[in-house]
Amino acid sequence: MKRLVILGGGESGVGTAVLAKAKGYEVFLSDRSELKDDYRKELNAHNIPYETGKHTEELILNADEVVKSPGIPDKAPIVVALREKGVSVISEIEFAGRFTDAKMICITGSNGKTTTTMLTYHILQKAGLKVGLAGNVGRSFARQVAECNFDYYVIELSSFQLDGMYEFKADIAILLNITPDHLDRYEYKFQNYINSKFRIVQNQTQADAFIYWAEDPVIAKELEHLNIKAKLCGFALEKGQNIKAYVEDENLVVNYENSPLMMPLSELALQGTHNVYNSMAASLAAQIIHIRKETIRDSLSGFEGVEHRLEYVASVRGVRYVNDSKATNVNSCWYALQSMRTPTVLILGGTDKGNDYAEIAELVRHKVHTLIFLGVDNKKLNDFFKQYPDIKRFDVNSMEEAVKKAYEVSDKGDTVLLSPCCASFDLFQNYEDRGSQFKMCVKSL
Repeated sequence: MKRLVILGGGESGVGTAVLAKAKGYEVFLSDRSELKDDYRKELNAHNIPYETGKHTEELILNADEVVKSPGIPDKAPIVVALREKGVSVISEIEFAGRFTDAKMICITGSNGKTTTTMLTYHILQKAGLKVGLAGNVGRSFARQVAECNFDYYVIELSSFQLDGMYEFKADIAILLNITPDHLDRYEYKFQNYINSKFRIVQNQTQADAFIYWAEDPVIAKELEHLNIKAKLCGFALEKGQNIKAYVEDENLVVNYENSPLMMPLSELALQGTHNVYNSMAASLAAQIIHIRKETIRDSLSGFEGVEHRLEYVASVRGVRYVNDSKATNVNSCWYALQSMRTPTVLILGGTDKGNDYAEIAELVRHKVHTLIFLGVDNKKLNDFFKQYPDIKRFDVNSMEEAVKKAYEVSDKGDTVLLSPCCASFDLFQNYEDRGSQFKMCVKSL
């Protein structure tokens, strides 16, 4: 009996444990933190042994294989020790993929992946397909493989998940964009992060499809020297070689196999240039698996968006409050600021991941009159933005304080935008917790 050890007892770890047990593995789960009560109960119900608050080497290093939570870095001592012993360390997606023949639509990118994943899933559901939603969103992929019988999976993949994938193959791979992010996990080398994102096309064959943003300079440069076997399906604002989705006369045009779908941009539920790209990517995936044009159109016009991504919360005293807590990197914040049409109060800050704020400097200068820095250490933000003396700056230590200060400094017609540029782990459990606290504080104004 093969021994599988799982590092991390969150949704993906516990889902993996359930699947592995069902497939006859000897399973052990180890988490350096405490487990949620629901997960403890589930492990106990399946008679799966586990430990919390530590990683006991003698119970881990004897594994035949290890599934690691994407949140645990490769340089963690227990992972280093496993690799030195030659033990295979993989991701939940790699493990669960072995036990299903479902078609895989996999989505990655520095920004927009959750919206595109949810939109693609929405289209497939509307078409009546048996489809699961997994990866960074929804229930764990492994748990669904254990308990459901889906024909398709729409999977959002982070670079950390891709790093632990080797044999897994996407039938349709979507790469939305690549901008510097998580460089602290990639030795501060952008090329390492680029290589990680391009793992989404590994193992693809001529029968598969690769959907990508053709105007992204980083993607375009990589494609010059990569030999990708899958069908190339670019999307862009203008027609061109291998471009299967584009904009023409204020219409979205999606044309995978000479059967164009056309739809006025004004009818898209998600507005803004970045959402045009997200809609193109999702529509191409849908066309490739032969979903009817009418269904795609209905889905694009009826989609309700994603929580914590440019989510309108409320208007108080003539001021709009927008929750973009999911903006955990500079480029995400750039998209948010680009979509602002009013004077803006911007709430920034958190755990810096090697950010370069120069990317948003011009937009901040033109659109923002007040910056509120919400974090344990705001020195880097203050040092960068002090070059703009006309923009007011305030430091705060809690969401309640941030919203209160935003309320004080905003005028009728303004927008208060939470778009932090940073990870949330200094003051919050995760970006969802940060966004939920923002909404709660706004609603209690």
